[in-house]
Amino acid sequence: MDLKPISYEKIEQLIRKGVNIPTPLTIDVGDEVNIDQISGRSVKIYPGCRIYGEKTVISAGVQLGHEAPVTVENCQLGPQVELKGGFFKKSVFLEKANMGLGGHIREACLLEEQANGAHCVGLKHTILFPFVTLGSLINFCDCLMAGGTSRKDHSEVGSSYIHFNFTPEGDKTTASLIGDVPRGVMLNKPPIFLGGQGGMVGPLRVSYGNVVAAGSVLREDVDMEKQLIVSKSHSGKVVDLIPRAYPSLSRVVKNNIIYVANLIALEQWYLHVRKMFFEQQEFGHLIFTSILENLQIAREERLKRLKDMAAKMLASPDKEKGRAKIIRAKQEFYEKGKLFEELLASDAGKTVGEEKRDRFLNALVKHREEHGGNYIEVIQSLPPDVSTGGTQWLDAIVNLICGQAGKALPALNMFKTNRSNLT
Repeated sequence: MDLKPISYEKIEQLIRKGVNIPTPLTIDVGDEVNIDQISGRSVKIYPGCRIYGEKTVISAGVQLGHEAPVTVENCQLGPQVELKGGFFKKSVFLEKANMGLGGHIREACLLEEQANGAHCVGLKHTILFPFVTLGSLINFCDCLMAGGTSRKDHSEVGSSYIHFNFTPEGDKTTASLIGDVPRGVMLNKPPIFLGGQGGMVGPLRVSYGNVVAAGSVLREDVDMEKQLIVSKSHSGKVVDLIPRAYPSLSRVVKNNIIYVANLIALEQWYLHVRKMFFEQQEFGHLIFTSILENLQIAREERLKRLKDMAAKMLASPDKEKGRAKIIRAKQEFYEKGKLFEELLASDAGKTVGEEKRDRFLNALVKHREEHGGNYIEVIQSLPPDVSTGGTQWLDAIVNLICGQAGKALPALNMFKTNRSNLT
């Protein structure tokens, strides 16, 4: 009797390439997997692992399944990524990113360099900038988190933390921005700490340098920096439930606009800045292409959720009769939902701030040529005036998109100023 798995021919090809597979009879490799997209240098696949998907990429130094079996499906893994146990689907992990036992990472996630999580972390549509660290037993879907300058000075989410991303009305217009893109990409901002046994009711925005005490549940934006936040507990009560009241509609829509605008700014950052660093990397073009696809998926997800919520605006509850301002805002959001969607799906970010962008890129290229180094080394060693110029370029993108959305939806009265941080 032949006990070899059906995929053994592909497993043999991996072994011939130099992949370390101690127990080849225990792993499974899908017929669709492209062996040419798996490096043979210092890759180790432990017992019980499964590798699926024609878009799967495994770079040099990757370790899969050291703590428990790993399933990888259409993920792109950069150099020295370590996935210690769990399920990973349609997500990108850049150099030295890692996840512990029991990870459940679903589509459209992006973990940049050295971002990491301990055991039993659940993510979906989540973007973690370099060094961001997640503890254990965490559900952190629909978030973008930045902050910190190294693995010793990093933004962190404490164990048993939840990002609440689904409302009683069935809405998921709840993506939260912890930090931001224009400042976060410069890798020079103070870290953000979200204490364990706590949570965040999205959509929220939290600024850099803030510390949220353990056990706190955030329900409001934290616009100021370097604050210690201790949340209050709800007082007990039983009151009538008003379906589809949306008392915080303006804030919810505003935070969604800002989130999408940051995604667009991040896409431009990858197109103009990060691309040059992928060009010399093994499988760099494949990883880069997948990142752009994931950013597009993330934007489409946010727009879909906004459109779904807009469709619910017509049915105002009886208790809102006479509250003309609220009813007018809901009516406007419903009527202009499609226009709003087209606005945020446009290519507005491609040309705005061109002069600032080109000035920054010229300085960046010159600095890289003179000093060398990888992406993190180059960005962190930029002179302060150059970093500031890059932030101003990306801020211009965010400000333009938010300004246009504010004009399209005047009744929501979302953006009263044009401050660069839009707080």
